[in-house]
Amino acid sequence: MTIAQQITPPNRHLPDLDATARGLYIDGQWRPSHSGRQIDVVDPSTGGILATVPDATIEDARASVDAAAAAAPSWRATPPRRRSEILRRCFELMLDRSDMLATLISMENGKALRDARGEVAYAAEFFRWNAEEAVRISGEFAIAPSGTNRIIVDYQPIGICLLITPWNFPAAMATRKIAPALAAGCTVILKPASETPLTAYALAAIYEEAGVPKGVVNVLTTTNPGPVTSTVLADPRVRKLSFTGSTGVGRQLLAEASKHVISCSMELGGNAPFLVFDDADLDAALDGAMIAKMRNAGEACTAANRFYVQSQIHDAFAKGLSDRMSALKVGSGVEADTDCGPMITRKAVDKISRLVDDAKDKGARVLCGGQTPSGSGFFYPPTVLANVSAESEMAQEEIFGPVAPIYRFETEQEAIDLANDTEYGLAAYVYTRDLARGLRVSSAIEAGMIALNRGLVSDPAAPFGGVKQSGLGREGGQHHGIAEFMEAKYIATSF
Repeated sequence: MTIAQQITPPNRHLPDLDATARGLYIDGQWRPSHSGRQIDVVDPSTGGILATVPDATIEDARASVDAAAAAAPSWRATPPRRRSEILRRCFELMLDRSDMLATLISMENGKALRDARGEVAYAAEFFRWNAEEAVRISGEFAIAPSGTNRIIVDYQPIGICLLITPWNFPAAMATRKIAPALAAGCTVILKPASETPLTAYALAAIYEEAGVPKGVVNVLTTTNPGPVTSTVLADPRVRKLSFTGSTGVGRQLLAEASKHVISCSMELGGNAPFLVFDDADLDAALDGAMIAKMRNAGEACTAANRFYVQSQIHDAFAKGLSDRMSALKVGSGVEADTDCGPMITRKAVDKISRLVDDAKDKGARVLCGGQTPSGSGFFYPPTVLANVSAESEMAQEEIFGPVAPIYRFETEQEAIDLANDTEYGLAAYVYTRDLARGLRVSSAIEAGMIALNRGLVSDPAAPFGGVKQSGLGREGGQHHGIAEFMEAKYIATSF
């Protein structure tokens, strides 16, 4: 059965993979790699090849910086209202092409179509939000305390930005960076993950159609990211690095950027705790757990990684979660009734299997799942583990898959201590009917984002980011996201 035959309904508009993968996008042109090499884009549902895209070189990286630099003065001078209208048009075109984009995401990423549709809507919203923010960038005017001069603060575009995005949300992670950068008046070079480049190229065509001038957005795919990114960062015209990915890679990029004193925004790894207190609404907590754990089949930095459940409600929660997880349908992401698609690669499956086996060796009890299935594709079943030891590797390591380990706790302070016992601090989830307790615990947890009685924390209108080893800076929000792409200039005057 072909990919096209798997998709329902039969008349769904399919993405044109040949058109989508037609080249690197540099200076408004589609071009081959300088070396002529190609990258295979693999369908994680089958292990087969979907398409090939160019494998960018150092020469291509230099060309992208030249293009961004040439486009920068004009884009910087473009009136905010005009930039706003272009961003708004990007939003409208993304919604108009939502079926195509969702199908494309499911094909190259593996996520269930319903998840992919949600991602497209979320990704498009960053263009609408920043279209509205583009015309609200204001400065400051004050009298110096001495009374001898006036203080004027002007906010200006930071310059050319290198944006590096991961494979798990190939649309949303790109638009969350591109939209505020363009709203601020910056030009950008996007390096998407080589596992999921097709979405980035499809979006580049949409930006062009929406009126984004050539050179303002450039897209490079490469299997040799170290030299390519180093080349871009070493160019003195590049002034910003925004990265979403693992903490390990983030540390390497920070070290590289520090050589050139480049401003950095880092959204890194997570190890999110999910706290359920005895007084929680059990059904609401289970509903939230399914969202927090199974969004994108658990392949999300905000995914609930550690379930801490108070003793009196522990057994009922464990049974309820196991019942719900075991009822999920595992299958190809493009099948309409799939709940849990494949993981991104065989390596990802092997990591999940290793973590589950380690937990079982240390006394964990499997309530559902727990075994890698045979056959083609990179699948792992929804899994719930009880009696998980705090010494298990998954207690400290991001699982990035559909596995829910449950730990028991007794007191509020114990729950807080367990939640904070990690080097990460991106997101956390708290369920309790006691609002005072909820706010108290939320304040005490070391994380950049807290979902209180909610299973979903992300929102384009809210600042997204973490503390500790989970990153630097914020994306989204009323002013936080766009501020990452601007510099404050102070002017002293006596008039």
